[in-house]
Amino acid sequence: METKVQFEIKNVLKDFPDYWENNSLIKSRVIDDLRNYKKELIEKLLSNEIIRQTYTLEITNGTVFKVEEFISMLRYKNYWENSYTRYSNEIGLTSDDKYFKYNTDVVLNFPHKDCILEGGMTKEDVGKNEVYYHKVLAKEEIDILLSPKVLTNIKKYDQNGEHSVTEFNDTDNLIIKGNNLIALHTLKERYAGKIKLIYIDIPYNTGSDSFRYNDRFNHSTWLTFIKNRLEVAKELLTEDGSIFVQIDDNEDSYLKVLMDEIFGRECFRNKITWKRRGGSANPSNRLNNVVDYILWYVKDAENFYYTPVFSLNDENTQKYIKERFTHLDENGRRYMKSPIQSPNYRENLIYDYKGYKTPAKGYSVSREVLEQWDKEGKLAFPDDKSKNINRKIYLDEYKGQPINSLWTDIYVINPMSKERTEFTSGQKPEALIKRIIEMVTEEGDIVLDFFMGSATTQATALKMNRQFIGIEQMDYINTFSIPRLREVIEGNQGGVSKEVGWNGGGSFVYTELYPLNQKYVEQIQNTNSDEDIENLIKRIKVSAFLDFKIKIDKVTNKNNDFTALSLEEKKDLLIQVLDANQLYLSYFEIDDEQYCIPEPVKQFNRSFYSKKKVGKKHE
Repeated sequence: METKVQFEIKNVLKDFPDYWENNSLIKSRVIDDLRNYKKELIEKLLSNEIIRQTYTLEITNGTVFKVEEFISMLRYKNYWENSYTRYSNEIGLTSDDKYFKYNTDVVLNFPHKDCILEGGMTKEDVGKNEVYYHKVLAKEEIDILLSPKVLTNIKKYDQNGEHSVTEFNDTDNLIIKGNNLIALHTLKERYAGKIKLIYIDIPYNTGSDSFRYNDRFNHSTWLTFIKNRLEVAKELLTEDGSIFVQIDDNEDSYLKVLMDEIFGRECFRNKITWKRRGGSANPSNRLNNVVDYILWYVKDAENFYYTPVFSLNDENTQKYIKERFTHLDENGRRYMKSPIQSPNYRENLIYDYKGYKTPAKGYSVSREVLEQWDKEGKLAFPDDKSKNINRKIYLDEYKGQPINSLWTDIYVINPMSKERTEFTSGQKPEALIKRIIEMVTEEGDIVLDFFMGSATTQATALKMNRQFIGIEQMDYINTFSIPRLREVIEGNQGGVSKEVGWNGGGSFVYTELYPLNQKYVEQIQNTNSDEDIENLIKRIKVSAFLDFKIKIDKVTNKNNDFTALSLEEKKDLLIQVLDANQLYLSYFEIDDEQYCIPEPVKQFNRSFYSKKKVGKKHE
């Protein structure tokens, strides 16, 4: 029941719109302003007689505002919330059983700046609704968190089906199911300095991808999450390697600054603008966005190369073709005439080849070349020998124009494509990945995508005879991504298959990070009732690794406050109770008898971690 003082406080605070969001009080903002002695707020509160009587102390020469008592009321009273904040606040640092989150002896500067943000997923649907739980971990915890992990549930897929394997070979393609930050550090043991290309389509932090963040550090939290992953990704690249990161206009400027810091401004190559969709009705008060951006960086600005690629399908080339390729030969082949001329041909033409005017001696086109073109029927002779000979450039042999940083010829949905489109919100066409792969890699090079999603990168790399690595945590990896790759092995003709002459073949090894607390995270996320929560708490108390700072009985006891929490709030609290650096089993514990690791799994892991040389060009 709402009290009189609560009613008066709400009325006063409603004069401050910044304290409200969707009719909910943002208590943290009020508390911060009170601690900073915001004059306007304090005067407004104390001008109310009921609030003044409740939260002040009259002394001889003035009035004392009971700030801490007022703040405690905001934080803990059930009528402001359903007590979730009270319990979540108990998950933190303690001294003598007292939480000192707000103790003035403890100062936390630059939250999230140098921490590790640990990622977890929820809602195992194809729509890629991902939630990233984040905690600040101490140095010794991070060392354990990022240590190489045991790989389990190992399978190899090829044209003959699924096989058990106990050895990992240098040229094997690899898929890892698990948290991508931890998996990247696991890869570092074998692949540091070995990967030629990294392409990632990261969470855009728009709200639509369900990226969960502290509402006062939304950009900072997101950037730290990306920073943790890009730093280890850089270590994986070869010295002449490239990384392409896809983003939209919500965070692209922030990401550019971050990548400048990690890779160096001198290693920035291009900001590619990809027109991925056409215009449509615009429901908001901004222009309709039809592009994404791809930031391209190299590891070493002086030690890289790329292969120029051409396009026949962009708007400028199509206009060029329409205007220039207007001639037909006797076989109906379309061509354009290209004058054979020297830079100063007006003064330097001579009668040379068959009595026609041709460039003067010394020009790059020699008589031998002219004879070869003539033999191939690639010379167009004019009806007057006073005119110059032209070269025939056939449309079916024309490479197109070199691409620039505006890509307008690749779309997400191509009606003629047989690509699967279950990932309607995130799938990228294979043509996009093909272009990037052919720009900066050669056959046999290693391509990594650690936001694997629908496996477009891996499918395209396989078709182009590149070695690939993919990382994905969501369960659809086994209901969509792996089946898609198996179809590619069988010769599926979707995407770029016909263009690259793909007829099937290849193989890949599938593994999973060995779960410890991660299995409880997944069980918590999939819990649908309070009864299931109670049963899960019993199992967690017995066998999970708990944060040593937390007394689970205190957090989850059956008092009115805890039982009053919503199901989602209970789930969030239980995840926070788990020790975040014990999500997966570290490789150095593989022989610990309590985990009962089968010998074939041990053999595979020893094989994976014992060999350091991988890749065609780096053996």
